[in-house]
Amino acid sequence: MAWRLGFQFVDVKHCHGYLGHELLSAYDRGGDFGGSFENRTRFLREIVAGIRAQCPGLMIGVRLSAFDTPPYVPSDLAAAEETRGKGISRSPPPGQYPGFGCDRGDPLRIDLSETVRLLQLMRDELAIELVNLSAGSPYYNPHIQRPALFPPSDGYPPPEDPLLGCARQIEVVRQLRRSVPGLPMVGTAYSYFQEYLPHLAQAVVREGWVDFVGIGRMALSYPDFPAHVLQNGQLDHRRLCRTFSDCTTAPRAGLVSGCYPLDPFYRNRPEHRQLKEPKARSTRADFSD
Repeated sequence: MAWRLGFQFVDVKHCHGYLGHELLSAYDRGGDFGGSFENRTRFLREIVAGIRAQCPGLMIGVRLSAFDTPPYVPSDLAAAEETRGKGISRSPPPGQYPGFGCDRGDPLRIDLSETVRLLQLMRDELAIELVNLSAGSPYYNPHIQRPALFPPSDGYPPPEDPLLGCARQIEVVRQLRRSVPGLPMVGTAYSYFQEYLPHLAQAVVREGWVDFVGIGRMALSYPDFPAHVLQNGQLDHRRLCRTFSDCTTAPRAGLVSGCYPLDPFYRNRPEHRQLKEPKARSTRADFSD
């Protein structure tokens, strides 16, 4: 359908706990799609082959969670500031956590060996044109995937300074680009840098750490951000994403996603009033006994 409509490429999603991502970590699954590296990458290879056969000339990109960690569980939110940021990641016995891109014996440690192997497969055998690198999943460890100062309503206070999460992803992408040259890579987790994003983006591209800087949440609050930076050399600070996470809370509450705090279109929609209730419930739960 995308090909017939004139799109130049499609994105085959292998991140954030969706099917492609799950199959990459299906170490103990039986059948043709589990166990060996060949089997765990079969889904991607067959999808790509099907696209090539049905839509010759359509370019293919992949969005990949380069590494994962066990689900994060806050230890206690009831005591508010006394427990802010404290929590645990569920760590199953060694060898039992099926996370892709982490050490199965110590799943809190990143292990990029299979990630490198997968990217080499994309470059050398599948002729993937572009890879967008993310991490983890917004459904069970969102501070890994989308560092933010203000979590979604059903989330938890960040257990680390969000800049640490941003730096972690930048460093992982730097290592992967160095290990797999020739495969164009898009980095993520940049929106949290806010005013400093243009300077950082210029630096990481100039130094060869990444080919493209991807902007996600910032595109909701400030869609013409790149144009303002490139054409004017300055920003409209009032429109910068401040990671309020309403764009995540809204769809989890069954509402349309958008930047409710900063975009007047969404701020004036009736959903903005509806959004206050899940946020209020979250606040009451955080401070209850």
